[in-house]
Amino acid sequence: MYTAAVITVSDKGYRGERVDTSGPNLCGILKERGFDVTYTAMVPDESGMIQTELRKCADELGIALVLTTGGTGFSPRDITPEATLAVLERLTPGIPEAMRAESMRITPKGCLSRSVAGIRRRTLIINLPGSKKASQENLLAVIDPVAHGLDMLYSEGSADCAK
Repeated sequence: MYTAAVITVSDKGYRGERVDTSGPNLCGILKERGFDVTYTAMVPDESGMIQTELRKCADELGIALVLTTGGTGFSPRDITPEATLAVLERLTPGIPEAMRAESMRITPKGCLSRSVAGIRRRTLIINLPGSKKASQENLLAVIDPVAHGLDMLYSEGSADCAK
């Protein structure tokens, strides 16, 4: 069982003007898939605060999987990918590519997602859209390969990729 965190990025949610539905939904999916959700947070669309939460999860708490939800669109306040890139050590471009490909099956607007994913230390960080529906669809598109990726990330040599 791997640990997980969900960080919701939303100005309105942070100010109490909107109820967060995507964060709790993602926590439920993770728990159903055997993850131990040990940390959740809500932050505004502020780069420094997003980076602080990501560093806390990776460096202090040693969480295996961190999901962010929100801030991946085209709005001037949508800066989650840039904040995430500032803390990543290695990119994992196949994850957001797979999420966008799956989203494109549902709506042509799926190509507009700016989500990124990558590794900091032994923590995999994945940006998801802010809506409950889109974040769920994106997570379910990659959750099985992500579990294998965590096996590789936490192996002492290399995980058995032939499985």
